[in-house]
Amino acid sequence: MTQPQHPRPVGPGGPGGPGVPQRPGTPVPPPAAAGRPGAEGPTDPGRRGPLRVVLVDDHAMFRSGVRSEIGRTVQVVGEGEDVPSAVRAILQTRPDVVLLDVHLPGGGGVEVLKQVHAQNPDQRFLALSVSDAAEDVIGVIRGGARGYVTKSISGAELIDAIRRVAEGDAVFSPRLAGFVLDAFSGAIDIASIDEDLDRLSQREREVLRLIARGYAYKEVARELFISIKTVETHVSSVLRKLQLSNRHQLTRWATDRKLV
Repeated sequence: MTQPQHPRPVGPGGPGGPGVPQRPGTPVPPPAAAGRPGAEGPTDPGRRGPLRVVLVDDHAMFRSGVRSEIGRTVQVVGEGEDVPSAVRAILQTRPDVVLLDVHLPGGGGVEVLKQVHAQNPDQRFLALSVSDAAEDVIGVIRGGARGYVTKSISGAELIDAIRRVAEGDAVFSPRLAGFVLDAFSGAIDIASIDEDLDRLSQREREVLRLIARGYAYKEVARELFISIKTVETHVSSVLRKLQLSNRHQLTRWATDRKLV
């Protein structure tokens, strides 16, 4: 007698198990569809099995870590490392939820939202980013994301956030919910913040926020998966572009603009 097959959770390295890397933009083949009626869309209430997720982040090490944390509960069906690979994986797999980083090569998370929603308006996104800056949060929410959590979130909390977004809820880290309320009440002038930051690259903005929050260079390097030397280079560039002299002035500049 043929034994029934059960879908196996995706662990680190993808469905093939440890040591089998996933190529960004290439969807992971799903388990057999038996027992999963109506599995083609994220909003189908009759679908059985684990929630299906596409993971979008430009750091392979971070994607691997997230797979390890959530792979026994949700099914990672695809990955993206930039805008083109993310859009391709999402449209090919049509997952229940997309975990989306804000800063990506090729136009950022907002561009992914724009391109995907042009073809599939019902696709649900949960932003997952190291950035907790007001303009990043509000930018992706205006772009159509259903929630925004920071990378300090635990694996269990992230799984719960994915489930809630799949069910139609809006999910935010506690501090970030205030940014959304302030923006739509007019308390935050997002246009002026964007104008001030136009001189900085996306990576420089990330370094700026962490330094302004009191992170040491070593901690910034670990958080962003870059070298300490690269952090030093970014800090020097930020100080020069903003015409600031030291970290104390940088922190005050960022605090005045509600970036930390």
